[in-house]
Amino acid sequence: MAARREAGAATAAATGSGSGTGTGSGAPASAAAVVAAAAAAAAAAAATATATAPTTTAAAAATAAAGLDSPVKQVQIDGLVVLKIIKHFQEEGQGNEVVQGVLLGLVVDDRLEITNCFPFPQHTEEDADFDEVQYQMEMMRSLRHVNIDHLHVGWYQSTYYGSFVSRALLDSQFSYQHAIEESVVLIYDPIKTAQGSLSLKAYRLTPKLMEVCKEKDFTPEGIKKALITSENMFEEVPITIKNSHLVNVLLWELEEKSSVSEKQELLNLASGNHLEKNLQLLMDRVDEMSQDIIKYNTYMRNVSKQQQQKQQYLHRRQLENTQRQTRGETPLPEEDSSKMFKPPQPPPRLETLLVAGQINAYCQQIKEFTSQSMGKLFMAEALQGHNS
Repeated sequence: MAARREAGAATAAATGSGSGTGTGSGAPASAAAVVAAAAAAAAAAAATATATAPTTTAAAAATAAAGLDSPVKQVQIDGLVVLKIIKHFQEEGQGNEVVQGVLLGLVVDDRLEITNCFPFPQHTEEDADFDEVQYQMEMMRSLRHVNIDHLHVGWYQSTYYGSFVSRALLDSQFSYQHAIEESVVLIYDPIKTAQGSLSLKAYRLTPKLMEVCKEKDFTPEGIKKALITSENMFEEVPITIKNSHLVNVLLWELEEKSSVSEKQELLNLASGNHLEKNLQLLMDRVDEMSQDIIKYNTYMRNVSKQQQQKQQYLHRRQLENTQRQTRGETPLPEEDSSKMFKPPQPPPRLETLLVAGQINAYCQQIKEFTSQSMGKLFMAEALQGHNS
């Protein structure tokens, strides 16, 4: 298992680190570069580990190698991991900044158990001598020395109003999933969580999208051949949060001691600016989609225009050869029309798919939010009618 992770993470480092860019002041490093560094550190730590991985993890890897479905059907997260992710954003996340980190755990049958995590360090361009891979390796060694699960099983990232479907996330998850088959990415929405509903979702790239990313064929023909749509790019894995019995008792006691006034805030009928912000972001993405559609329509018009010019040229060429034959002259030699009429470069369709996927995510969030608001309105109407 260690050899498998080492070879896979080396591939991730080779594919992911090239897309890294410099970071601004206080901003996290490029997702692809940081994830590649994390995967490389996981390989180095696994190579130096003396204990072998569980046989269930090896079985999951064998299932993936056989070309079957995803080896992960469920994600189980310890409550402490959830608290660490929330604390990480509260300490380092500001506004729409993204915080990221490493997920550690193990695979049991088709269940991915996330038992620990630690954040990616934030550094500026002035920290040019900072070695991310060395940092990851030191963290892995330290965790292994205190007998804590140190196998990489994915990474987490915060989001701003659900804006997470991007090329950076796609490249990062591909690098990680290509290196470690069972890895997932956890998306944490702090704004929705602050409203009283924990928003934590686990995603993986679908096998179809993994094949397209491996071949790097993002042309309209390649996307159409692979049957890739905005709805089957990512697959969401169900999440369950596990706590010990002592933690469950503590939560029960805290719930009993909580004041009634705090519970009444859940029935607040004011929508605030959450719905307005989601609609604004949705309109921005729709505008981007309109621009992509205009580009594609322009491409199709250019292709049609070139085909007409090609047909006219061939028709004139045929008429000229017919006239030369009637005069007893030698026909003109045949020419390769494909060299004379080079087809225009098709626009990449991956960005359009990502925009469509983000539009779908915004629509799902608006649907969830409005359904809750409508439920509160009907409840308030029923209570008002009962009191009157």
